[in-house]
Amino acid sequence: MVIPSPLAHRSASDVQPRVLVIACGALARELLAITELNGLTNVTVECLPASLHNRPKEIPELVRTRIRRARGQFGHAVPDTGCPSDKDLVDNALLDDGTRQASGQFDEILIGYADCGTGGLLENVCVEEGVEMLAGAHCYQFFATHDRFEQLQDHALGSFYLTDFLARNWERLIWEGMGIAKHPELRDMYFGNYTRCVYLEQSNDPKALAAAHECADRLGLELFIEPTGYGELETAVVEFTTKVALT
Repeated sequence: MVIPSPLAHRSASDVQPRVLVIACGALARELLAITELNGLTNVTVECLPASLHNRPKEIPELVRTRIRRARGQFGHAVPDTGCPSDKDLVDNALLDDGTRQASGQFDEILIGYADCGTGGLLENVCVEEGVEMLAGAHCYQFFATHDRFEQLQDHALGSFYLTDFLARNWERLIWEGMGIAKHPELRDMYFGNYTRCVYLEQSNDPKALAAAHECADRLGLELFIEPTGYGELETAVVEFTTKVALT
């Protein structure tokens, strides 16, 4: 799935580097907002399905496939047989699957994932492929920022985190995705040791806020709201594109 930037072509006199961000689908809205707010018209965002949150071990090789496809190493005719369907993404109106891959059109690639449960395997792929990735263990950390996340962790043990995306889609990804809808007894097995639900709020979205309240209620947890904006995600994307432009 490719979300094209407004930059369709680059003339010989245009020195802006063309940057591809291969990211988790859960970050699609945020990344699009960051590129728009910062005027990053030379950046294209391509997302893997957000449902990989439940299957993190699949992420590294799927990222490798997307990197190589973007570089034209597989050519245009190779089928996407090893990749989960992008129909798994919830925001279909925003992420319209055009199926065509932008091969060989980019100067640099940034991986829009932190480790995200891959146990260091994604970092290994990035080193092998010569690309950069986001720092940190997961999106909760870079949205809250490293220092603030440590404070949240230290303040109360057993915090369960939601982002805007997870708040909007908690029922599909958590209630149904973890099997609680069919087996209610799993709720206490999974969440019995949690003490609160921390909603890391990227935008002032009343629907996401209402969904966060509902999620906390259904899980039997107190809700704590932490406004974060885009945190270190915005910093990382802007700094990467600036650095690339200077090389």
